Amino acid sequence: MTQHLRPNTTYVPRHGTSTVNTTASPAIPSGRRPITTIGLDADDTLWESEVHFVDVEGRFRELIARYDPSDDIQTHLFAVERHNLQFFGYGVKSFTLSMIETAIQLTDGQVSGDDVASIVRWGKEMMHHPVALLPDVRQTVETLAGTYRCLIITKGDLLHQEAKVAQSGLAELVHGVDVLTEKDAPSYARTLDRHGVAPDEFLMVGNSVKSDVLPVLELGGHGIHIPHGVTWEYEADHNGNPDTHGYHVLTAFSDLPEFIAKLQVND
Repeated sequence: MTQHLRPNTTYVPRHGTSTVNTTASPAIPSGRRPITTIGLDADDTLWESEVHFVDVEGRFRELIARYDPSDDIQTHLFAVERHNLQFFGYGVKSFTLSMIETAIQLTDGQVSGDDVASIVRWGKEMMHHPVALLPDVRQTVETLAGTYRCLIITKGDLLHQEAKVAQSGLAELVHGVDVLTEKDAPSYARTLDRHGVAPDEFLMVGNSVKSDVLPVLELGGHGIHIPHGVTWEYEADHNGNPDTHGYHVLTAFSDLPEFIAKLQVND
């Protein structure tokens, strides 16, 4: 069986030992307040997401290849997706519309109604795909929520994100859920202000350095990057570096409670 890999993605094997250092504890610099609030990204941090895009995009490439397009399907679709973010935002609906637009463009308008219907059906399947929590997520969120104020902070289509949060069963464990249209410094600042949280008391955890880490660091907060096995190229396009930007990298979600506790220890 052929494995369909979504183009324009970065594949990070989840192998090796945890990056938690058991002999030396990272510490919050003296004078900074302790962490009181933890933000948790959702897609590909709490549950699987990108793998579903990978699957559907593989089907889309096979469908359009039958029309023998002159342009590269992978490159063209990503360009359309990126351009359409300003109109449709993030998520399955935007992805589905971008596939339809790409199909029309690459076939010079010859794509059949049946093939467009297939693309729409794939989008609906993605919208209703069961939520699959990543390993140790529920137990770890329960542990964190016993000590810190936990917020799920995600971005994308409001209807779909709310449905996934509800289906995940995690809403009952956290103090709030925020669905943002964009994850940038101003959006995080508004979110923290709404919750009454100072940036230096806030730590964000997620699989995207671009969206989950760097904007929070810009505000003076803390960030932990937990790479996922598949990352969309749009999210992988950043100049972040843990050594120069001062964020942390873990390989396992279950390491969070121990690692964050060590961050609270001042030199």
